[in-house]
Amino acid sequence: MPKPKKPEHMLQLLQHFIKHSNQIKQIHSLLTTSGRLLLTSQWINTLLYNTLIRAYLNISQPQTTLILFTHMLFHQAQPNSHTFPSLIKAASSFPPHLASHIGKPLHCQVLRRGVLSDPYVCTSFIGLYSQACELGSAHKMFDEIPEPCVVSYNAILDACGKNGDMSLGFLMFSRMPYRDVYSWTSMIHGYMKNGCSEVAVKFFRRMILHEDVKCGLLKPNEATFVSVLSSCTFLDVGVALYLGRQVHAYMVKNEELSVFMTTALIAFYGKMGCFVYASKVFDAMVIKQVCAWNAMISSLALNGREKQALMMYEKMRARGLQPNAITFVAVLSACARAKLVDLGFKLFETMSHEFGIVPKMEHYGCVVDLLGRAGLLQEAYDFIKKMPFEADATVLGALMGACRLHGAIELGNEVAQLLLKSQPNHSGRYVQLSSIYAGAEKWDHAAALRKAMLDAGIHKVPAHSFI
Repeated sequence: MPKPKKPEHMLQLLQHFIKHSNQIKQIHSLLTTSGRLLLTSQWINTLLYNTLIRAYLNISQPQTTLILFTHMLFHQAQPNSHTFPSLIKAASSFPPHLASHIGKPLHCQVLRRGVLSDPYVCTSFIGLYSQACELGSAHKMFDEIPEPCVVSYNAILDACGKNGDMSLGFLMFSRMPYRDVYSWTSMIHGYMKNGCSEVAVKFFRRMILHEDVKCGLLKPNEATFVSVLSSCTFLDVGVALYLGRQVHAYMVKNEELSVFMTTALIAFYGKMGCFVYASKVFDAMVIKQVCAWNAMISSLALNGREKQALMMYEKMRARGLQPNAITFVAVLSACARAKLVDLGFKLFETMSHEFGIVPKMEHYGCVVDLLGRAGLLQEAYDFIKKMPFEADATVLGALMGACRLHGAIELGNEVAQLLLKSQPNHSGRYVQLSSIYAGAEKWDHAAALRKAMLDAGIHKVPAHSFI
């Protein structure tokens, strides 16, 4: 690699390498081997570091991005308003507690360098505090922006949706002088995510009736349709199917259906029990990506066609497509419903050995459900104990449901105590355990548990019929 004779030549080399992520180490070597040259021009020094920080962020190495910032400070390169957005985005990629821990020192650096007035920096911090589950801090940061643009408004709308404060989100939405498709989609997705599916559908209706949409200045995008179809699945079946088909008709009339839009339609019809419609949408697709196959496998499994779901998985493999983590959730669910224990374990092992996919909580939950449905309750409990992380309520809940199904009182009671410890106010856990006692005709235990619910002020959510 030729050595640069001037800082400007080094910058040209950096810009060349930045386009080839596999050469990122050569970029780094430019900084480490040419320190004397870098110090000859302070602004070039800062610019080079900014370019390298952004390069590592683009190849999903946030830790290296943050370490580079410490090197930047050590070599007395002055950070500027172009440095911090990449650093803040890198911090946002970590889990909430780490994002908060990293974000506060960055905030101090921004104040110290006098660049907090930059709207891009402020907007980046809104996203960071949203990821850190600190909506109050995100709101304060938004208030620091004298004249927020639509991007800043969209950031705070997204923060409200992620942190469950749609009242604040609606207030911010109402104040916006101009709204783009991301503004409307953030509101629809926020309401859907926070259990207000009916409001989300009404917001979509309000959007398509808006003057900007009628005039062609604004139109829903892929994310909008995916969010509204997901919202429909949480409504009463009859209403959901009616509204979902209206959305489908609007999509066909106004848009060219993309892979993600058709995938959302397959998933919607599958959840509604309309497998024929799901199949028609899937068959009409010219290019079928993995996400579409995943949706179809899930639809088959949900509608009692587990063996067809597994055949669909094999068909996908025969087409040369690589399964992902979502694929294995679908096929393991199919195995659980069909009680195919040996095949389920074989697929679970295939995940990591053949495809290099690290099993997550959902995959372990599927295996527990598989063993539980097959009546192998002790094996399921032993499997939970061997998990590399602590089982959450969904995994334990699957085992407790199996204990109720097979009348395993002692194990059900043991699992229930773990669940009540993690979810002391969840009425469903009390009801499940009470049902286990009642099924074994231990009426005194069931009555005592119901009394404990009343004493704790916990009320069972009343059931209802769709008829």
